[in-house]
Amino acid sequence: MELSEKILNLRKANNLTQEQLAEEAGVTRQAVSKWESGQSVPELDKIIALCEIFHITTDSLLKPSELDVLSAKTQMLENQQKNLENAIKKKEQKKRTILGCTAIYLIAFSILMLVRQLSHMNDFFWDLFPGITLPVFLFCIATAAAVILYRHSL
Repeated sequence: MELSEKILNLRKANNLTQEQLAEEAGVTRQAVSKWESGQSVPELDKIIALCEIFHITTDSLLKPSELDVLSAKTQMLENQQKNLENAIKKKEQKKRTILGCTAIYLIAFSILMLVRQLSHMNDFFWDLFPGITLPVFLFCIATAAAVILYRHSL
């Protein structure tokens, strides 16, 4: 495998854009593009920087080897698997948060119905929360609990 292909494969395997690699190597994005297209070759100090960035030896970067292709593809697959696992975790967390918030509002609604039923038997609650203030009060408490649950899930 050519040096240009190795740089391209290693960059992709490490989930780096040309711009990110350029920033880490202290060059322009255009320089990285030229390295990957084979239009130019990195200078010695940049080869050393690339090896440090990719956590490889200069031999593995400069010497041709079929194992490099397999290593790069393995690294790429591992990164894709991690990204997929993270996406699944985020989806599950979002689902739990939605269910938790729904539960909070259902509990608040149940409490409101219970208090309304009790208030018909006893005027204490109506005197304490006249008119629509009780539903608004319970809604505010439920919203605060939902916000706390959401913040905690981040």
